[in-house]
Amino acid sequence: QVQLVESGGGLVQAGGSLRLSCAASGRPFSNRAMGWFRQAPGKEREFQAAISMSGNTYYADSVKARFTISRDSSKNTVYLQMNSLEPEDTADYYCAATDQSLGSFWLRQAGNYDYWGQGTQVTVSS
Repeated sequence: QVQLVESGGGLVQAGGSLRLSCAASGRPFSNRAMGWFRQAPGKEREFQAAISMSGNTYYADSVKARFTISRDSSKNTVYLQMNSLEPEDTADYYCAATDQSLGSFWLRQAGNYDYWGQGTQVTVSS
């Protein structure tokens, strides 16, 4: 079993930055594909970024110039660095992990992830 705990959310002004962390425990973390999703009130969960088992990274078009996903295997932690935040980025952010070896298309689908964190709230004020 894998447990995921997100942190780093909060309130920030438009144009600011936040770094979200996702700490994994349980089964070995290294080389596991991980993803970040967000969900705003009344909306579906939306893909933001993913890092594959081999370290390739993928982004939603709306964030690829502003967000960076990275992994520190020694700390069993995945990060999402978010820069130039906009009010439209306001949402609950979730990290997820999968036991499967998936490519770009499949890592963008929430249904392909096996484990989810509880989420961390990000609020961007204008």
